Amino acid sequence: MSKILVVQEAGRNRISFEALAAGRILAELTGPPLETAAVGDPNATVFVETSGPQPAVSYAVQHPLLEKYTSDGYVLAFEQLIRKLEPAYIIFPHTYQSRDYVPRLATRFGQVLISDITGIEAGPVFTRQLFQGKMTGAYRHPGSGPCFLSVQAGAFRAAEPQAGQTNIVTFAPEITASAIRTTPGEPFRGSAQTVDLGSAQLIVSVGRGIKEADNLPLVQALATALGAELAASRPICDNGWLPMERQVGSSGQTVAPKLYLAVGISGAIQHLVGMKGSQCIVAINKDPDAPIFEVADYGIVGDLFEVVPALTEAIKAAKR
Repeated sequence: MSKILVVQEAGRNRISFEALAAGRILAELTGPPLETAAVGDPNATVFVETSGPQPAVSYAVQHPLLEKYTSDGYVLAFEQLIRKLEPAYIIFPHTYQSRDYVPRLATRFGQVLISDITGIEAGPVFTRQLFQGKMTGAYRHPGSGPCFLSVQAGAFRAAEPQAGQTNIVTFAPEITASAIRTTPGEPFRGSAQTVDLGSAQLIVSVGRGIKEADNLPLVQALATALGAELAASRPICDNGWLPMERQVGSSGQTVAPKLYLAVGISGAIQHLVGMKGSQCIVAINKDPDAPIFEVADYGIVGDLFEVVPALTEAIKAAKR
């Protein structure tokens, strides 16, 4: 029977767990067993800790020329592993690294990468956002070769990490130094950020309903009472009321916290793309027809200038 292979990245556990969650959905729809692979030491966290049920086998891909990332090295290593395992589907987290080498890897098999997917349905049919979330495209894999996929950060909800007992198998690809045509440098890093919203478990996010920058302390007090990070929709950051690193949405960060509290956010599709993977969404908005209520688990229709202070005081009282 064919299998599903999820390629994880050491040090990128959250999105690797989300890729694994996508793999489990695909396995439930199609039936093949689930296996994982990553470059690194078999004792690394990515192999001994996972989220949800353990995969059948985890492959630790090891070679001295893979100690530092190069596109050439990773393409050669995973090409050999895929030819050995013959999986029907290969799933990657959608990161800067996978964007660099996976399209080349897919072409080795005469395939294309269906990138940045946000959903999997029976068929299987893979969905992804187009035009900054204004449209959704549906894709099928028409060929007989392996199907290459990458998953959007925050699109699939990963279970809580736990120690595992998966069967770890070391795989040593054949790579020569002459095959590596580039000199490894420092890993790519995005612009320096003082906050990583993607790792936050509690987020209070504010939108244009706050009216002016002088009213932001009202929402900051709520975030502080909850022990949450403060985030915002694009208009708030475009106006310079909060730094761009706190923006959530298609042009900001993608988040998947346990709680996302949206204050005065109408719910434009560009914002929903960045937070719809949250486990629990609570919305406060005076407009009962605001789109944010369509994705919210709990909605409060009311004036945020009345609701937020009352909620803040109730949280403080509960902690006393």
